[in-house]
Formats: sequence, C-alpha cells, structure tokens
Amino acid sequence: MVLSREVSAARYSGEGLLGYNGGLSVEVNALLEKISKDFPFLLQLGVSYTTFDPGKSDAARRIFINNATNGDPEEKGWRWDYRFDFLYKVSWFKLKRFYIHFGPRYTKFTGNFKYIGGNEDFEIVSNHWGLGTGMKAYFKINKKVDFVMTAGVDYFFESEMNGHDTTYDPDGEDINAREDYTYSDADEAISQPKIEVRALIGFNYNF
Repeated sequence: MVLSREVSAARYSGEGLLGYNGGLSVEVNALLEKISKDFPFLLQLGVSYTTFDPGKSDAARRIFINNATNGDPEEKGWRWDYRFDFLYKVSWFKLKRFYIHFGPRYTKFTGNFKYIGGNEDFEIVSNHWGLGTGMKAYFKINKKVDFVMTAGVDYFFESEMNGHDTTYDPDGEDINAREDYTYSDADEAISQPKIEVRALIGFNYNF
C-alpha cells in the first residue's frame, strides 16, 4: 500500500496602492493564497492612510468649544483604516484574475481644527467598526509583479466623538455637551467615516 499526502503550496504577496478613499489614500496589503486545497478564499490584511477635509470649522468650534468667531480657521483630517478581507475568484468581464472581496473594517478618525489668531487648536477623534465589500482585478506584468485595480464601498457604524473636553455619543450619553447641541449636530458638522467609496490602483509583488 502506498500512502501519499498532498501538501498545499501557500503563496504570499504584498501590494501598494494609491487612490481615493474619501480623500487621497495610500494603502498596503499582505495576501495569503492557497493555504488549503479545500479553502476557496484568498486572505488579505491591509492598512491605509487617508487625508481629507474633516468638516465645518465654524460649527466644530461652536459644538465642541464655544461661540467665539475670532481667528482664521485652518483644518486638516486624516484616517487610519485597518481591513481584513476574504477574496473569492469569479469569472466576470472575461478577466483571468478577478475577485470579489468582503470583510470587517476598523478606522481611527482625526480632525484637527486650528484658529490662527484665536488661540484655539484642538482635535476631534472617533473610532469605528465597519463592514466592506468590493472587487479587485490583477493584470500580469511579469512572473513576480502584477498591476492591480480595486474598487469598493465601506460602511462604518456610529461611534462617540471626542473633542476638547466634550463627548457626543450616538446613544445620547453626552459629556459636557455645549448648549443644546446633540450627537446629530456634531455628526452633521464633522466628516467622520460613514459610507466611504474607494477606488485605487497599484502593484502586487509575489514572493
């Protein structure tokens, strides 16, 4: 009797992408393929950094600090996104390597508001869990390198927003709220992640 065992030849790759994810975004991913003969998915772990307009500076000041209007506003926003995806190969658009993907998301949002001459400089932060889906296509350049195109949409759940010494909570458990402002007022003023459309291109390297 001859016994044999088929060993899975797992493959690893890494990629760098640039594009739009609610703003200018840079993304890096690590992928694991063929971890088992019977496992139909590729696994992807990724992180991205995105810059964008964080919201309405005048409203942010009123809702989180006070009603002062002095100073020239400057604002900047950024977001760190962490994602885990299952990729499933499908035969669409006659492409040889085309995948749909889905998985959980986690994001850390920061909006910085500065008022030059007004002696105010503060950050509004929030962290969110979410879910995402999309599609990805690979185009072979050589044995090691592929050109990559990906697009999708991520949905993030509501979370409390913290700024200065004020917290607005979606459940209404606010801390040191200003005047009669609520979470919905803060949410309207601040561009925290909700539904984010993403489209990026880049290169994948096969190890």
